[in-house]
Amino acid sequence: QVQLVESGGGLVQAGGSLRLSCVASIRIFRTYGMGWFRQAPGKEREFVAAINWSGGSTRYADSVKGRFTISRDNAKNTVYLQMNSLKPEDTAAYYCAAHTRMDYTTVVLPGGYDYWGQGTQVTVSS
Repeated sequence: QVQLVESGGGLVQAGGSLRLSCVASIRIFRTYGMGWFRQAPGKEREFVAAINWSGGSTRYADSVKGRFTISRDNAKNTVYLQMNSLKPEDTAAYYCAAHTRMDYTTVVLPGGYDYWGQGTQVTVSS
């Protein structure tokens, strides 16, 4: 059974940094593309960042470009989201997700992901 477990969320002041981690119990992790999404109360789940199986291709939402960095360590079955220069509008539950069949244009769509984590809360105070 596939499990994705996020960690690293918390409360931080505006301008601060956090690094989220997602450990995947996937038999062949390196065959999966990974993504991070977030959802604030009363809002739809939105795409944050994605990375392909090798780590050689990434994509970011415009709202986080230049501030967030997605990376992965296939030896540790882990994907990371380094978040710098955090803003109050980044406050949300953050979810990692895994897929096997999407490409650069479709990784922004939550419906194409096969597995999801339970989420980790990030709160940015002003």
